[in-house]
Amino acid sequence: MSEKLSHEEFVRKAIVSLRKEGYKGIHTVYSGFNNAFKKYFEGENPVEATNKLAHEGKVIIRPVKGGVMLYLPEEAPASQSLGDDALKKMGLE
Repeated sequence: MSEKLSHEEFVRKAIVSLRKEGYKGIHTVYSGFNNAFKKYFEGENPVEATNKLAHEGKVIIRPVKGGVMLYLPEEAPASQSLGDDALKKMGLE
C-alpha cells in the first residue's frame, strides 16, 4: 500500500464500496466496516472516528438494530422526528 487514506477518505470509500445495491448507506457491523477500519488503522476505534466525522458534518450516522448506518451527507435519508409526529397527532403542534 502506498500512502494511507485519512479517516474521512476511508469512510467515504467504504460507504460507496460496501453498500448493497439499492441502499445508500452501510451497516458498520454487518458490512465488515468496523473490522476493516481496525485492521487498516491498526486497532484504532471506528466509533470514535465516525462520531468525529459526524460531528464535523462529513458523514451521517443513524442508529439501527445491532449498530449504526453510515451515509454520505448528500445521500442520507431525511431524519424523522417521532416526537414531532406524536405532537402533531395529539394536536399539540
